[in-house]
Amino acid sequence: MNVSLTPVLESLVKAKVESGLYNNASEVVREALRLMEQRDQHTLLRKELELGVAQLHGGKTTVFDMNASKAKAIKNAKTGRKVNPLVTTDNP
Repeated sequence: MNVSLTPVLESLVKAKVESGLYNNASEVVREALRLMEQRDQHTLLRKELELGVAQLHGGKTTVFDMNASKAKAIKNAKTGRKVNPLVTTDNP
């Protein structure tokens, strides 16, 4: 895979490598992509938090029932329903 960078971004990558923090440009790009993925996850979590706060202020909350939640999760898994990525265990 080849990636084209602006001269400014290319200078930034070179500076990171020259600083000794990274061995090569690929490491810099991989780290940048990891950080971008982390930022996207934080954005998703913030949106969910805002929704939850709005529901709380709107009086749209209920008491949490772990057994009912587990039963619903099992039912959803058996029917192949897509799981919200925020409730999976493989998130960083």
